[in-house]
Amino acid sequence: MAKAETNKPPTKTEIYNNIAESTGLAKKDVSAVFDALNDEIAKSLSKKGPQTFTLPGLCKIVVQNKPATPAREGTNPFTGEKTVFKAKPARNVVKVRPLKKLKDMV
Repeated sequence: MAKAETNKPPTKTEIYNNIAESTGLAKKDVSAVFDALNDEIAKSLSKKGPQTFTLPGLCKIVVQNKPATPAREGTNPFTGEKTVFKAKPARNVVKVRPLKKLKDMV
């Protein structure tokens, strides 16, 4: 597959095609692997799971619990005007950390 170099990221279809070509698997099988990986990540990050998932050599995905923050007063640094920042409820945030092998690729 000889395509001109572009700065666009590959589409899902292009990724599936490239993996299918390099592994010799059918596109349908590659799609099934990604679906299974998606299910595994969802299961691991759920409230009943460990809330962490590692793609070996690439990245670690972690769910962080952020506590609620109360409403507070602040000052706009540009105008000096007093403002009130709204309270935020407790929430879960997904963080993705690159692992060493991924950092070395760049």
